[in-house]
Amino acid sequence: MDIKTAIAIIPQLPARQAIMIRGPHGIGKSQIFAQIAEGLGLQMVDRRLSQMTEGDLLGLPELTDGVTRFCPPDWFMDCCKNPRVLLLDEFNRGTPEVLNTAMQITLDFELNGNKLHPETRVYAAINASAEYSVNELDPAQSDRFWTIDLEPTVEDWLNWATDNGVDAVLVDFIRQNPGHLRAKGQLEPGKVYPSQRSWDKLNQAMKRIGVDLAAPGVPDVLYSLSIGFVGLEAAITFRDFVKNYENILSVEDVIDNWKKNKTKIGKLSADKQNALLDKLINHCKSNTWTDDQLDNIAAFSKSISQEMTISFFNKVMETNGLQNIRGLHKRIGSEIIKTISAASAVKTK
Repeated sequence: MDIKTAIAIIPQLPARQAIMIRGPHGIGKSQIFAQIAEGLGLQMVDRRLSQMTEGDLLGLPELTDGVTRFCPPDWFMDCCKNPRVLLLDEFNRGTPEVLNTAMQITLDFELNGNKLHPETRVYAAINASAEYSVNELDPAQSDRFWTIDLEPTVEDWLNWATDNGVDAVLVDFIRQNPGHLRAKGQLEPGKVYPSQRSWDKLNQAMKRIGVDLAAPGVPDVLYSLSIGFVGLEAAITFRDFVKNYENILSVEDVIDNWKKNKTKIGKLSADKQNALLDKLINHCKSNTWTDDQLDNIAAFSKSISQEMTISFFNKVMETNGLQNIRGLHKRIGSEIIKTISAASAVKTK
C-alpha cells in the first residue's frame, strides 16, 4: 500500500482496532502515524519496544494493605485518562517478555486492569524481512492487528519533500534519478545506502552548514557530506547532477520562455520531459498561471506524447488549482477528451 492510501484509510478504522505498518527502514512509518495523529487532533505517545523491559510496560510494584500491585508508568496512564495515539515502534525488536506483555494492550486495550481511553488508538511499526535482526511475531501476536505492507512510491516522497521544504535541487535530483531514492536488492552489512530518511538527513545537514545547491559551482563540502548519508554511488551521481544543474531546464523555461526553449525541450528524452511536467505540477499547487503562461504550457503539452499530456492534465486536476484547471481545460481539455473518446471507440470495435 502506498502512503496516500494508508493515510486515507487508517483514521477511518475503529479506535479499538490495533494497526501495524510493516516496511523497510527509513521510509517514514513513524512520520505517517504522527501525521495521522495530527489529523485526528490527538497527541502521539511514542514508545520503542526495543528499548523496554516488561517492567517498563507493567510499571513498578508497590505494597498496599499487604497486597502487591503494579503502578503503571505515567505515559500509559496518560493514554488511559486522555485520547492519544500510542505508537509501539520497533515492535518486533522487543524481547519475547515485552511482546507477551504488549499482547494485552494490542487486543484488549488495557494492561493489569488499567483500560486505555476509549478513543486512544494503538499503532505499531516494524521492519519485516530477512535483512533485519528482529523477532518473528507468532500468529497470536500478529492477528491482533490490521496489518499493511507499506510500499511508498517516489511520488509519495517528492510530495512530502516539496511540502516540507527539502531543497528544490535535491528534490529535482530524485525526480530525475528515482533509482537513487532508496537502495534495493541485497544490501551489504555495514555499507551506507540511500533511503528516504537519509536524504532528509542530508538536507537538514546542508541547511545547518549553509550549503546552497542553486549557487554556481559545486560546494566543496557536498561530496564528503553526501557520502556519509547516502553512500558512494548516490553521492557521486548527486555531485555530478549539482555540477550540471544550471543546464537543467526549469519551470520558468516553459511558462515564461517557451518559444526560446521549445527546440531544446523537444530534444529532451521522455524521462526528462516527465521530470519537467512534474515541476509544472508542483508549481501549480501554489501558483496561479497567467494567460500567457497557460498558452506556453498548452504549447508544451501539445509537443509531447498524448499519454504524457493526459497524465499531466489529470495530475493538474488533482491540485485543486481551479483557475489553472479552467485555463488548461479551455486550451487542451477538449483535445484530451477527443483523444480519450477516439481511443475508446477503437477498443469498442
